[in-house]
Amino acid sequence: MNHPTNKFADHWSATAGFLSRWIGHDLLALTARVSIAAIFFLSGRTKVDGFLHITDGAYELFRSEYKLPLIPPEVAAHVAAYAEHVFPLLLVLGLMTRLSALALLGMTLTIQLFVYPDAWPTHLSWAALLLYLVGRGAGALSLDKALKLA
Repeated sequence: MNHPTNKFADHWSATAGFLSRWIGHDLLALTARVSIAAIFFLSGRTKVDGFLHITDGAYELFRSEYKLPLIPPEVAAHVAAYAEHVFPLLLVLGLMTRLSALALLGMTLTIQLFVYPDAWPTHLSWAALLLYLVGRGAGALSLDKALKLA
């Protein structure tokens, strides 16, 4: 006679196996790439007018609120705005995914340490998505895969 716990475990294992096959790496990587790209790209859009013209407000933010050590505010504003446009675009395309995710992970760490240290829950969620991409890559639905860069 089967013990009820074994039946539950068997059903749970079958369900977990189905979910693992249905929600595989390719889907997880695609959703991670698009979701984290949206966060950074939208942040980058707040720093520019038009194509990539840095706003006066962005310069002021880097002078007053986003004070980074060793980097002049004018340089930091440009680097951040460009990075928040280029790396998310690469992530959406799945091109140079590991490098792009690593760059945005570095940016996340910088924001956490020097800008908003109390926002660690948000930054931890960003880091989890980015670490997944660094560790596992872009998945099948990517230019990395098409170009055999994975």
